[in-house]
Amino acid sequence: MVEIISINTYLKELDNIPIIDVRSPAEYKQGHIPWAHNIALFSNEQRAEVGTVYKKKSKKAAIELGYTFVNPKLDYFIEAAKKVAPNGIVVVHCWRGGMRSQSFAEHLSNNGFKKVFLIESGYKTFRHAVIAFFEQDFKLHVVGGYTGSGKTDILIELAKQGEQVVDLEKLAHHKGSAFGGIGEAEQPSTEHFENKLFAEMRNLNLDKNILLEDESINIGKVLIPKPLFMQIRSQTVYFLDIPIKQRAIYLVGTYGLFEKEKLEESIVRITKRLGYDKAKRAIDALNNGNLADVAEISLKYYDKFYLKGLEMRDEKKVIKIELPVVDTKENALKLMSYFSLK
Repeated sequence: MVEIISINTYLKELDNIPIIDVRSPAEYKQGHIPWAHNIALFSNEQRAEVGTVYKKKSKKAAIELGYTFVNPKLDYFIEAAKKVAPNGIVVVHCWRGGMRSQSFAEHLSNNGFKKVFLIESGYKTFRHAVIAFFEQDFKLHVVGGYTGSGKTDILIELAKQGEQVVDLEKLAHHKGSAFGGIGEAEQPSTEHFENKLFAEMRNLNLDKNILLEDESINIGKVLIPKPLFMQIRSQTVYFLDIPIKQRAIYLVGTYGLFEKEKLEESIVRITKRLGYDKAKRAIDALNNGNLADVAEISLKYYDKFYLKGLEMRDEKKVIKIELPVVDTKENALKLMSYFSLK
């Protein structure tokens, strides 16, 4: 039996049930429900071919072509779906609840699955839910500080202590600077970053404080949802003020083990902003093994860049916390003492 459900019903009542996304691999990669399994009805090439036939010939011709692609895979669909949902209860969706998901759901229902739920309007309506989610007000504690202040490490420490933390850079697979992609997996699309962020935040207690890092609207190539970004910008920022030499030491420990070639590529990327002479000094220092010098040269640029953003805030909403060194546990305790005063 196939039962049609809304995305709200699924998210509120049935999200413990395995879910199958039958769209093509390319559609899935662009963005998907983060916990969904992809069993593609068509390959990327097949989907493109069906679309071309639909436009140039007719809907009927496209459907017939689709069946020629799907019929040889019918047994595979059942076996793959059983691996996802061995108890025979599953949720299915495509882009907008059309023929792809309907046919797939009926195929499962007719071949031994006890209960098959079909999401009305498919992934499209999930995206509407994601976008609407970020329109609401959140209780944010924003942690700021110049590059190399160890903000992410502090948030990780506070999460261990039971605080509600959202690590935007972890979700984006990027640490935010020109060097931020080194050692990271491929970044998701902005669309899928939003989906992952939604999946992370929907399970938080939104009546309590959420801690996150002060960021530009872009983290590498992905963008923070604008309504959330505007809230980050309007909230009080707790600015960790740590001497540049201490931050340079921290960055050497963070990036010093990576290949020189990748570090040099990152310096080259910011040559125009850093200035040719400073970029050359940084590359020379890198080749001579003086990583602390590389870090200090880069930090002077990033400090100016971050300060410009800080100056755009209401100065009454910038609380500077002077700290002598990058010490995760001590600095986390100090930061929490400021939160408790609010």
